[in-house]
Amino acid sequence: MPRHKSFVLSAEILEIDLELSLAQLCEACDVEGDDIVLLVEAGVLEPSGDSRGHWRFAGASLQRARRALRLQQDLGLNVAGAALALDLIDEMNRLREELRRRGDG
Repeated sequence: MPRHKSFVLSAEILEIDLELSLAQLCEACDVEGDDIVLLVEAGVLEPSGDSRGHWRFAGASLQRARRALRLQQDLGLNVAGAALALDLIDEMNRLREELRRRGDG
């Protein structure tokens, strides 16, 4: 499926401008819709749209979903554990960036 591979590649390169449907996000992550719904319910992903059929995910959701799914698969974390791990990683990155800025100023 060359088209699928180019879609995933463009999603990573253009992630800021990209917007994905639930079906597209599932395809890009190679998971079922219920897996993404669990990530939404846990607060890992925040789609726009008022119902599951109308959800749209920002391009950054692709990377975040993949990271959460990988944490679940590789470390055996449940959805809540993956959500917590991602929040801690995000906070650590924010603090590193703040320290870097303070060191430059």
